[in-house]
Amino acid sequence: MVKQKTIQNEISLTGVGLHTGKEVKMTFKPAPINNGFTFVRVDLEGSPIIEADANYVVNTQRGTNLEKLGVKIQTSEHVLAAFVGCDVDNVIIELNESEPPIMDGSSKYFVEAIEKAGVVEQEAERKYYVVKEVISFVDETTGSEILVMPSDDYQVTAMVDFGTKVLGTQNATMKSITDFKKEIADARTFSFLHELETLLDNGLIKGGDLNNAIVYVDKEISEATMENLKVAFGKDKISVKPNGILDNLTLHYPNEAARHKLLDVVGDLALIGIRIKGKVIANKPGHFVNTQFAKKMSKIIKIEQKNQIPVYDLNLEPLMDIHKIMSILPHRPPFLLIDRIIEMSDTHVVGMKNVTMNENFFVGHFPDAPVMPGVLIVEAMAQSGGILVLSTVPDPENYLTYFMKIDNVKFKYKVLPGDTLIFKCELITPIRRGICHMQAHAYANGRLVAEAELMAQIAKKQ
Repeated sequence: MVKQKTIQNEISLTGVGLHTGKEVKMTFKPAPINNGFTFVRVDLEGSPIIEADANYVVNTQRGTNLEKLGVKIQTSEHVLAAFVGCDVDNVIIELNESEPPIMDGSSKYFVEAIEKAGVVEQEAERKYYVVKEVISFVDETTGSEILVMPSDDYQVTAMVDFGTKVLGTQNATMKSITDFKKEIADARTFSFLHELETLLDNGLIKGGDLNNAIVYVDKEISEATMENLKVAFGKDKISVKPNGILDNLTLHYPNEAARHKLLDVVGDLALIGIRIKGKVIANKPGHFVNTQFAKKMSKIIKIEQKNQIPVYDLNLEPLMDIHKIMSILPHRPPFLLIDRIIEMSDTHVVGMKNVTMNENFFVGHFPDAPVMPGVLIVEAMAQSGGILVLSTVPDPENYLTYFMKIDNVKFKYKVLPGDTLIFKCELITPIRRGICHMQAHAYANGRLVAEAELMAQIAKKQ
């Protein structure tokens, strides 16, 4: 079992936003299990949170930009790539501006900060999406394409061809995420001279200098352009190197542009929200095609997870039989609605109930066409969750469990006499002060029959 990870200590970096040109302080903080990557705008009232979620992508010009309820995060990809590359799952990223500092245009300084802060394991299993078939997205306008195919590890190949002599065709491959820190993290962002001129003319690159972006000269530089560049970058002299880039920078790799595009792919695909076991091949990647692919993957994964039916061998000896259950839960027949606990960890529990015609509720609930009441399915899910939360105290027989909140309840199919119900409850947040917040699903006949988000609290008997 691979466990989730977060950073051990908080750490801060300061710098300038590439496009805003504003000084910004960014702080990485440890986060609880299942938090994922969340941005917090501490400069705004209420410190609003923006999750690193592909569905919040609103703009991909000059970076991957997120927006939630009017709150924006710009150029998120380099920071997110660093956390994935350092094998971290849960982090809170505080910013006092909308854009992280550009630093040197790579993920290098973020990786160094993460390593300085330290990485620690958490008491929860990491979740993966195992790719079983080829999934692809094509941008018909540009011809860019990204696909993922089955593989035991997360691998990425990026192929770039910008149709220019100065850059040519380049490829880069990351065979394992363990290669990121050494082979990919220090690959810097780049731009073509014609793009740079447009950005400068429109005031869209206020925090750039020749130390945080590789500039490929793909056209003749006029004297006027040269003077504008000197002013923009605060340099007395600017020249073009024999390899076609502006001076003051030395390439780290001959294929640094392809490596940076691969870095961007890793950062953008972090927005899927779950680790991938599959090989990604990106042909002419860019933030638009990357994030569209991330949105498609996110949707596919959510649908599969929603419809995924857990399979358990009911012939095996249960973790808890009815006698053990009754020693923990205060409920008694006819309101004890679970028969077995099949499986349990610190973060989830699986319970079971055999529905028979002898149930008391069938006396009055459609006796001529018996259907198990939906509210009792919810109660049965909650009782399974009650086992999980009561297992955190040494004397569960001295506690009672009370509902605090029920949200997003959905009933999909009828539950009839003769059905075997399986209840799976998973923590949404860690149990604190006896409060349990969980996502619950009920399955019967190989399909999802009900689901709900439940919150309950245990309290000592008076």
